[in-house]
Amino acid sequence: MIKGMLARAGGHQMVDDIYNLIVQKARDPKFYTDLSVPDTIDGRFEMISLHAFLVLRRLRRSSKGASQLSQALFDYMFEDMDLSLREMGAGDMGVGKRVKAMIQGFYGRVASYEEGLRDGVQTLEAALMRNVYGTVNGSDVPVELLAEYVVKQNERLQALELVDVESAQFDFGVLP
Repeated sequence: MIKGMLARAGGHQMVDDIYNLIVQKARDPKFYTDLSVPDTIDGRFEMISLHAFLVLRRLRRSSKGASQLSQALFDYMFEDMDLSLREMGAGDMGVGKRVKAMIQGFYGRVASYEEGLRDGVQTLEAALMRNVYGTVNGSDVPVELLAEYVVKQNERLQALELVDVESAQFDFGVLP
């Protein structure tokens, strides 16, 4: 898809396939209509980050090979972010700084979503409000539905065999 030629040229077809599943789900219109995620560049970044977090979390509990795959997926994701910014017309001088800020933001999201999955739904909802709905005016967003989705998708991915994740033979399921 987005960087398929680059991935195939580097022998990283599985990374390309996994990333394409993440992006495909992140583009699901229901996030933006039914769950009120802002349909903006930031909102799209939030949905990609959320789904990448879930996949990376599943890979992290596995073998060393999965750890290498996690790193490759992370690198691939931010190479794609770099390419996307350039395609949108961001100047070369500012792209590196913007991608670095996106990486730092991603690490913050990972920490807050980890805490939310560990400490309970209220903590997860607070993290989602800050990150996904932070630019939305008002509190009339279905954060509880997005939190329910995250918990279910985490359980779904954790139950998968590693080989299914590595070979991109999974899906994220439906929205609540």
